[in-house]
Amino acid sequence: MTQTAPIAVTTTDGPRAGARGWWALIVLMLPVLLVSVDNTVLSFALPEISLALAPTGAEQLWIIDAYPLVLAGLLVTMGTLGDRFGRRRMLLIGATGFAAVSALAAFAPTAGLLIAARVLLGFFGAMLMPSTLSLLRSIFQNRDQRRMAIAVWASAFSAGAALGPIVGGFLLEHFSWGSVFLLAVPVLIPLLIAAPLLVPESRDPAPGRIDPISILLSMGAMVPIVYAIKSVAVDGATLIAAACVALSVVLGFLFVRRQLRATTPMLDMALFRRGTFSGAILVNLLSVVALVGFLYFVSQHLQLVIGLTPMMAGLALVPGMLAMIVAGLVIVPISRSVRPSVVVPAALVFSVVGYLLVAFASDEHGILALVIAFVVLGIGIGAAETISNELILSSAPPAKAGAASAVSETAYELGAVLGTAVLGGIITALYRGALVIPPGVPAEIASGARETLAGAYGAAHELAEPLRTQLWDAAASAFESGITLTSLIGAGLVMAAGVIAAVTLRTPRSH
Repeated sequence: MTQTAPIAVTTTDGPRAGARGWWALIVLMLPVLLVSVDNTVLSFALPEISLALAPTGAEQLWIIDAYPLVLAGLLVTMGTLGDRFGRRRMLLIGATGFAAVSALAAFAPTAGLLIAARVLLGFFGAMLMPSTLSLLRSIFQNRDQRRMAIAVWASAFSAGAALGPIVGGFLLEHFSWGSVFLLAVPVLIPLLIAAPLLVPESRDPAPGRIDPISILLSMGAMVPIVYAIKSVAVDGATLIAAACVALSVVLGFLFVRRQLRATTPMLDMALFRRGTFSGAILVNLLSVVALVGFLYFVSQHLQLVIGLTPMMAGLALVPGMLAMIVAGLVIVPISRSVRPSVVVPAALVFSVVGYLLVAFASDEHGILALVIAFVVLGIGIGAAETISNELILSSAPPAKAGAASAVSETAYELGAVLGTAVLGGIITALYRGALVIPPGVPAEIASGARETLAGAYGAAHELAEPLRTQLWDAAASAFESGITLTSLIGAGLVMAAGVIAAVTLRTPRSH
């Protein structure tokens, strides 16, 4: 019986990029930097947004999740459009729209309008992200160069996450929360100027057709499942949530069947038959769920429980972000001689240890324990995602770089949604279950305190002593009680990612 040869991945014999290629990489890092800054800043701005706009618990989650939800639902569509009409063209359209809507979001007067702005940001953001990664695939055809370029590209996420809290902290201490959205304008203007000069246009010579039914099916498969997860996190299991899950499964099945039957599908489903591609996608998904969930509850803990300013809370997380950057760069030479099925699980062990440090750290270690935990967690995620992103691109044909990049970014953004919805929803549910309202607190104030930790902070300040201190102490204690279980769940997700990597990423070493 003949054995099937392993799926070939791109080798190192492609032409090497010159200086212009590396300058193009710098330009392509700008939208990645922006998206990362935006996500981190918003997490740190959430307490002030909650105090200013008084969102409900569900609205608070939607402020975070509306953007990545729409982004995840449209990434495959936008990736296909980029393959067909030009990836650089989509990048420039997305950058223009993203900058304009960011300026509008900065002045949103209500939680509902801010959520609407986040929806539009997701629409234009879906044009940005697949374009950057797929353009790297066409610029850096030599695999060694591409692996380093992807490590640098991925480091922009970490750099933005590190820069976001510092810049955002400064803005939040001197200006209103809306100022964090205005960061998009000075970041995207250089992109709009430099990209036409430095970044070559690329497209698929045989692109998938534009299929409105497939677009609707892909959105229909994404939105209900995330809504169901959010609904369960806020309101518990309901018939509506179950119906949404069923709808998502049915529409997802119809989408896959339509792609398999199409002569030129919008998304080439054959990509998912490659173990390295599917495995790397799952590693990205679970890693981002763990990372975003960690940032969701730690940012609130540092500011509201420990009492740090937004800037000081951001500085506390900078060592972890720097560790993520360094790990992504250091892993490149190691990956030349160690198989992905070994190096990725080994890296993720660090992230598991980071979560366990949070789960079992004693109260007296406070900030130091969180800083060390995030450093260890960042080492694992930075190394693992560099390898998984490179495998996603190298496993796909160059002409399908846009579609492959879109799937990779879909996993990333879906992970961001699930990180907030699942881990954020769990800790919110645990908080509500553990909160004991002190006797004497008026019913309307007690209702606000039960919604979120930020709601309790605002509610406590409406009371006179000693009820103010009693309510806040009860809220802080309830929030902290949920961190242990949430951290253990995060550790379990990372362990699952490590097992998947060990089983699926068994590709030959590249030399």
